[in-house]
Amino acid sequence: LNLPQTEGLQNYDLKFRQELNAGKVVLVGAVSRGLPGNPDMLLLPHSDYLLSLPNFDLVSNVGLADLVTDRDGGVRRFEVAPRVSLPKDLAAGAPRLTLGPLLALRAAGLDIGAGEWQVGARPLRADTIGTISYSGPPGTVQRVPISRVLADGANADPAIRALKGKVVIVGGDFQGMNDVHFTPYSSRLLGKSGGLMSGPEIQANIVATLLSGNATRTLPDWTRWLLLLALIVPAVFLFQRLSPWAGLGVLAAGAAISLALGIAAFQAFWLAPAADLQLGMLSAYVMAYGGRLTREERERARVRHIFGRYVSDNVVDLLLQSGKLPDMGGVSMRLTVMFSDIRNFTSISEKLDAHEVVEFLNKYFDRVCQPVLEQGGTIDKYIGDAVMVQFGAPVAFADHAQRALRAAVGMRAEVDDFKKWMQERFAGRNLPEFGIGIGLHTGDAVVGNLGCAKRIEFTVIGDTVNVASRLEGETKNMGCVIVASADTVAAAGAIVRTGRRETLNVKGRAQPVEAFEIVDVEG
Repeated sequence: LNLPQTEGLQNYDLKFRQELNAGKVVLVGAVSRGLPGNPDMLLLPHSDYLLSLPNFDLVSNVGLADLVTDRDGGVRRFEVAPRVSLPKDLAAGAPRLTLGPLLALRAAGLDIGAGEWQVGARPLRADTIGTISYSGPPGTVQRVPISRVLADGANADPAIRALKGKVVIVGGDFQGMNDVHFTPYSSRLLGKSGGLMSGPEIQANIVATLLSGNATRTLPDWTRWLLLLALIVPAVFLFQRLSPWAGLGVLAAGAAISLALGIAAFQAFWLAPAADLQLGMLSAYVMAYGGRLTREERERARVRHIFGRYVSDNVVDLLLQSGKLPDMGGVSMRLTVMFSDIRNFTSISEKLDAHEVVEFLNKYFDRVCQPVLEQGGTIDKYIGDAVMVQFGAPVAFADHAQRALRAAVGMRAEVDDFKKWMQERFAGRNLPEFGIGIGLHTGDAVVGNLGCAKRIEFTVIGDTVNVASRLEGETKNMGCVIVASADTVAAAGAIVRTGRRETLNVKGRAQPVEAFEIVDVEG
């Protein structure tokens, strides 16, 4: 046996044990929780180091590194002395304080054996569970590599000299240690780095919490209610006036503001849960728009019940948006009336059976009514193969003449396509050439409910209707598809391009009517 080598093995850590004996170093242990019904166990450093502690005082010189983990896995709190179920023969003299509080009490020069302490303005007891006031995201606490501490000339290193008089925690912080934890700063919203925090840095934050006096406190209830009202009152005001989609934007902005308030409060060592504010905003959104939806649906149902028999759904929607319902008892309105009729309909129907006539008309109405609906026209009635449409009632469009002329041009274009369908569908049937005539006139008319108690309809009557119907009949004599009165052309303005012009004597009207062939309409 080589005695000098054996002596080296025995004394290689002599200086470290001497430091332990001087009472300047705190060792770290941990609690191993036993199965239900079994006692816990302590995981402690090697007995050589425990024996080196002054007076074998484990209570003052060994701290438990156990952390308090919340249900979501985050570390937000610390225990001064965790509850440990040890056998009676081991409980006496066993370590009982966690590492952070033990280091803070030693740094403050307090008696570790006392049951209660006063650290600054903060009272501590063995059963205290406190909130950690984090200094910042992972990496905020200053770190010095151990290689730098052990390097030659370390005493002259400014970073090493700065450690004098400080609480220094020596711990591992490398991949594979598995000593990393979720904290409030694990979200990147609270820090640039985000991610997990090492156990030694969490212990350092616990020490800083106790020594600095920066206790993270919960906002008083009245303050939280005041914040909630400050967010919800203007939000509800906007919810009552904005569409649901715009309201979602307000809700998102409120959620962002509440989150920013929560972050700012947390960094000032106050707990202002953003979830409470966000849940309040969401509840206000649901109730505000739920109430609006209920009221609007009742109003929509009432309006549809009144006008559903008279006008198209799009006109009902426009009525609902305008918030103004026409006088059902009769009102005089300035509007544009359109009549459209199929030429040679009798000759065509004679060469088709009943089912084919219905198919042909339904296909035709489906096509020509589309431009009318797109321009907001109201299909007043179908009169056999003719269609009566008004623009400007029940919704009072200011540009009713322009809408009517655009619809007429659109109908003419649809007819060109419909001819191709007729040729393909009834090929070889030798049908007369398909065509239509459209007449339009602008003027005052009476709008309201007409009919008997059992059969009533919303319609338009007056000289304007008569002139529009007569102008439709004049399309054959003028040799064109669309004929409009001078009143309609003047009301539409410069967007109209006209062709032939004639002065017509209309049946049932003493004054002649100046009529124009409509070639095209801008837009």
